[in-house]
Amino acid sequence: MSVRTEAPRTARRARPAIPRPVSPPVGADFAPAPSPDGRRVAFLSDRAGTPGVWVCEVDAGTPVALPVGDEPVLALSWSPDGQWLACVVAPGGAPRTELWVLRPDGTRRRQVAGFGRRSATLAGWLPGGALMAVTETDAHGRALLVDAATGHRRVLAEGELLTLLDVTADGGAALLRRGPRNARWLELLDVATGVRRRLLPDSGRGSTDQGWFGPDGTSVLARTDAYSELAALVRVDLTRPEQPPTRLAGRPDAELEHVTPSADGQRGALLWNTYGGRSELSLLDFTSGVQRAVAAPGEVLGDAVFAADGGLLCLTAQGPVRPREVWLVDPSTGASRPLRSDTAARTDDAGVAPYIVDLRARDGLPLSGWLYRPAGPGPWPTAISLHGGPEAQERPGYHPLFQALVAQGVAVFAPNVRGSSGFGRSFVAADNLAGRYGAIADVAACAEFLVDAGVARPGQLGCLGRSYGGYLVLAALVNFPGLFAAGVAECGISDFHTFFAGTEPWIAAAAVSKYGDPRRDADLLRDLSPMTHIDRLDVPVLLIHGANDTNVPAGESAQVAEALAARGVPHGHLVLAGEGHDFLSRANAEAARTATAAWLTRHLAATASVLG
Repeated sequence: MSVRTEAPRTARRARPAIPRPVSPPVGADFAPAPSPDGRRVAFLSDRAGTPGVWVCEVDAGTPVALPVGDEPVLALSWSPDGQWLACVVAPGGAPRTELWVLRPDGTRRRQVAGFGRRSATLAGWLPGGALMAVTETDAHGRALLVDAATGHRRVLAEGELLTLLDVTADGGAALLRRGPRNARWLELLDVATGVRRRLLPDSGRGSTDQGWFGPDGTSVLARTDAYSELAALVRVDLTRPEQPPTRLAGRPDAELEHVTPSADGQRGALLWNTYGGRSELSLLDFTSGVQRAVAAPGEVLGDAVFAADGGLLCLTAQGPVRPREVWLVDPSTGASRPLRSDTAARTDDAGVAPYIVDLRARDGLPLSGWLYRPAGPGPWPTAISLHGGPEAQERPGYHPLFQALVAQGVAVFAPNVRGSSGFGRSFVAADNLAGRYGAIADVAACAEFLVDAGVARPGQLGCLGRSYGGYLVLAALVNFPGLFAAGVAECGISDFHTFFAGTEPWIAAAAVSKYGDPRRDADLLRDLSPMTHIDRLDVPVLLIHGANDTNVPAGESAQVAEALAARGVPHGHLVLAGEGHDFLSRANAEAARTATAAWLTRHLAATASVLG
């Protein structure tokens, strides 16, 4: 894959940056759900403070908020009959979710799934009416059909690590996804008999995360990396199970990130992830195999969905200086425009665009990342930002925190260490189990690269991250003492034993393939846990966590804070009320960003003063 790398500026000692105020980020619009006729679009927006539901006429452009309660909404879908909106809600911001329905005018709102300790997600709607394909999860997964009008529920199947993906129009067959992270497969369920059979041969490698039935129910289309290093689209002929899948779309230079089929199943919108994380969009006719590229309205795309009549494609677009917003694409011409005329060409005038940089890990593995540089000559105080997942990716999207740090004179390097998605099957699995030692070492390799390249100054490096990135921050600080001057760990695992004991059961079951089995791999997990080596951590650390987090429980940060307090190590501990694993309130998200920027600029500047 080709990549353009801009050479760093000549290294020169910089004076400590003086913090200055930064404007708060603008709100985001996302998760579009077009009406079946394509005349209206429902979407989520956090402009009122918490993600809620808004509806906008395609040709009018003035959105109206619907009354959906005070809890944040995570996902949204419009029924094929046009009579219902389905909303996935996160009570208290926690990972456990509920499924609610309401009329498009905001009336008849009620909960239909996700009761008690069960978490609910929506796979989609059966054609023509108001019947939903839903997964409920607690200790096991439960596939069911739910009628939005009556609330009637019909259980189709149950099992460990089970997710319902699709149901045929007649309800006779269902498509299930099974398995843990990075090792998922598809099963075909005969609803009448309960008999299941596995689709796609078990190659012992790769994962199949997305699948749906073809228009006549005799085939399944799937996004998978079981047959190639980079994920591709394949078709399975259900009438000839002995035949290998047919490859419909794949590229040697890009990974297929997601496919959105049209309601009639005749074509799909394909989102491609090119090297480093920029998006490309194409439309594929499933019958003819003809694929047509469409100009992307932003650097990073997502949330693609067709209106039921196929005449409108909605998606979200964002970039380093452009907040996420909803765009409308005409599939026949490829022309695109923003849904809201008042947000056209929104940009953050104070923002800077990053550039991609290639480097090598200590063992020679190719790595890359996005570098954000302040104005003027370097080296600068520098922060390495580590993304979550780990099966996620650092991409050139809208990152208000990065822009805030750069505005205050701190460079930011956001790498994709091993385990990140977007670079192929082998790379995303390279940190499994004992491979995690390599991922931790990748953080040190990034720090050494930045110093050698004249971007960062020794002793003036910090690291920050959230979720898995928060774990990597703590792991890097205890494994490489003296390399970093300060850290910020947000919602990070600190001890795998307490994580597995405290997280949601389905999260624990799915994580075994990635982290290790808490019993079989107890010694490995103990050594990989930052708490095991916490006596090596002796630099200022800010810990941030959501009080309601049941993915990585808040105790993971609390036990680090307690251990640092006992040894007199400078630290901060910010617990955000009403938040789970993801900070969904704009006020809380901004509080976390402000605290992070202040912590890093203060401690890195203080270190620079001592060194100078």
